[in-house]
Amino acid sequence: MYKNHIKRGLDVFFALILLIVLSPIMLITAIAVKLDSPGEIIFKQDRIGLNGKVFKVYKFRTMCVGAEKMTGGVYESHNDMRVTAVGRILRIGIDELPQLINILKGEMSFIGPRPPLTYHPWKYEEYTDFQKRMFDVRPGITGWAQVNGRKGVEWHKRIKLNVFYVEHCSFGLDCLIFFMTIFKVLTNADNENTGSTVKS
Repeated sequence: MYKNHIKRGLDVFFALILLIVLSPIMLITAIAVKLDSPGEIIFKQDRIGLNGKVFKVYKFRTMCVGAEKMTGGVYESHNDMRVTAVGRILRIGIDELPQLINILKGEMSFIGPRPPLTYHPWKYEEYTDFQKRMFDVRPGITGWAQVNGRKGVEWHKRIKLNVFYVEHCSFGLDCLIFFMTIFKVLTNADNENTGSTVKS
């Protein structure tokens, strides 16, 4: 009941409230991104979502245009030169605010497995049946893997944490993740890639 109906209702309710309350901050952020560097204000990227369906995730752009084609690929390094001046500030979590739209569209939830890229760590068809269970719920802005290591967790372990969340999804677990996320954001813990995080 919670996973299929109550959780969705709470997502829509709080997403609407936050969009209204945070609209001034989002407007200021949009202007800052536009003035800081050439390119689109909103960065759109294909991600794998519920039941393996591909959707476009929205973020305020924090890197220069064409960053993934430059040295570094999908991984961000310490003092990454591809990150814009404004982008460094936004990466405390402000860059994720446009995902409130993804939530209203039914593509995401506040809490759930982070949606992976369509090609990284591997294509959807290459996930095992066990690993594909992480796509049985809507992906989230934050999740169990994010509060248990965030960017430093190797992908096989990260997926196991995601599947654990799917199997134990509850209001209590979501509340725990919410408060742990606030701590992680305030302390900026585990917010930098420490390696490729993909083992063969």
